[in-house]
Amino acid sequence: MLALWLAQVTIASSTVGFVRSPSSKMNLASVCFLLPRFTLRHRRTHMSDQQFKLDRLTRNSRAPQKQDCTKKPTARCCSTNDFRLRIGLMLLLLGSQVMGMATPAAFSQVKLPFVMAQTPLSATLIYVNPASGNDASGGGSESNPYRTIAYALRQATPGTYVQLARGSYTESSGEVFPLNVPPGVTLRGEESEKGQTVAIIGGGNLISPTFARQNVTLQASKDTEIRGVSFTNPNTRGTGIWVESVNPKITDCTFNRNNREGIFITGTGNPVISNSVFTQNGGNGISVANRAKGDISGNVFQNTGFGLAVAGNATPRIAGNRIIENTDGLYINDAARPILRNNTIENNKRDGIVVTTNAQPDLGTADSAGNNVIRNNRQYDLNNTTSNTLYSVGNTIDTRKIAGRVAFVAPSNAPSGSSQFADVQGHWAQGYIGALAKRNIISGFPGGTFRPNDPVTRVQFAAIINKAFTPSAKQKATQFKDINSRFWGYTAIQSAARGGFMRGYPNGAFRPNQSIPRVEALVALSNGLNFKAGSTSILSRYQDAAQIPSWATTSVAAATQRKIVVNYPTVGQLNPTQTATRADVAAFVYQAMVNAGKADAIASPYIVLAP
Repeated sequence: MLALWLAQVTIASSTVGFVRSPSSKMNLASVCFLLPRFTLRHRRTHMSDQQFKLDRLTRNSRAPQKQDCTKKPTARCCSTNDFRLRIGLMLLLLGSQVMGMATPAAFSQVKLPFVMAQTPLSATLIYVNPASGNDASGGGSESNPYRTIAYALRQATPGTYVQLARGSYTESSGEVFPLNVPPGVTLRGEESEKGQTVAIIGGGNLISPTFARQNVTLQASKDTEIRGVSFTNPNTRGTGIWVESVNPKITDCTFNRNNREGIFITGTGNPVISNSVFTQNGGNGISVANRAKGDISGNVFQNTGFGLAVAGNATPRIAGNRIIENTDGLYINDAARPILRNNTIENNKRDGIVVTTNAQPDLGTADSAGNNVIRNNRQYDLNNTTSNTLYSVGNTIDTRKIAGRVAFVAPSNAPSGSSQFADVQGHWAQGYIGALAKRNIISGFPGGTFRPNDPVTRVQFAAIINKAFTPSAKQKATQFKDINSRFWGYTAIQSAARGGFMRGYPNGAFRPNQSIPRVEALVALSNGLNFKAGSTSILSRYQDAAQIPSWATTSVAAATQRKIVVNYPTVGQLNPTQTATRADVAAFVYQAMVNAGKADAIASPYIVLAP
């Protein structure tokens, strides 16, 4: 297989030619189909503004290499990762009709197990086979398949599955590029092989509303799905899949040796891209630009220029990916705000993460740790070239391999009131505490502390209720035997009692200095805000539901239904009899204010949501 691969590369070198970048030497994976040699200044002269921005996004991903591949390639110059990524079989397909090394007919004789994913019973199936098919009316069945994807897609309607047989789909086999997948159509090869036996090779011109003329293998549409297919676009500035202001699902695919990137996301695109492999692409694995979002998870980006490049005002969620052995792992530019969680970013040839201009990646917050592993990158693990401070919370990273301004505590995502409390920076309840402090509903202690873990007494809780809700009187005042009008909390207690929030004990006492349990705080809020009794079936959300007193079950259920309950650190653990802390009370009261329309919601992973 290695000999076959080297033979293909040798043919490619004599046919296409190896060109050295004006700014750096290139490795073999990056130069097989490089741009013609000219300087960035010359590029600017011949490009539209959009094209220049796009080209700038990818040009630095070609890192200096020790090998000089302007010479005849040798085995030493080749990547050693081809077989680790199981792309040997796909490389055979890449030679089909492009290199003259293999043909679909020859490949169809290889007897390998074929595993087809399940298809909904109501779905329409269209079959395509580049070796034995025929693009004619009445075709498309398993016994009489179409020959080309392009023809099959023209017959497809929403809900159709286009099933691709093993082989290469190229201009030589009749394909017309770019392929356009209609809305609601699924294009499927072999998911179990990540598409390495089903190769689409080629590209054609596409006019993008946001980036002008492009060369693209396939354009996705609204609600399309692409599964188990490999994509290679060897054309100048070639892209595998173009996603513009649509929401496709792309899973279990391989993107190999695209001249620029595997996938480009722009406009307001919001795709789901999962469990795919990006390797040996000339520019980037994935480019995200403009105001695009999307969920990019569970993929491998290896030896592929920039693993991911994020620019413009894009805000994708990038989670659970392996980003290894690239020029740079992630290149984040302009005003982009990607969210990075649970990624492994290591052994990249220059930097793990590069942040430029005014970008601000989310590397973890007080409420959601980053959990990224960023290590063993050649230059820096995190290279912040902006004037902004980046916040890294809950990541594995070597502080000796950081450039620029980076802090390891969470930034405040609350109003400025929290800045006066030194001991809530990075605390799970920081947002709630800051918001209530700004409204003067709660306050701290001398020395600028808040003491978020201190217990709350019943009189303190009454004072907070009074400031937050200014209760109107619903019942007559009660004279508690253990407080009088000279007691500092007398007015607050009377207001909370008359407003229906709090009650005394059967013996006529209020016990103002007694700590309030979490369950009593929740019952007080439910009663005072006139929540209707909730269905107790929702209490199954709590692992310790049996510990909730019988007199409190409907009130706690009502509070749960209205997102009042906030449980830290375990969302499913209510701890009803545990003393409420100052942080607990801040969270409960603020959520009650949100429910009453008195405050804007603050995102937190610890809010209990109804099942």
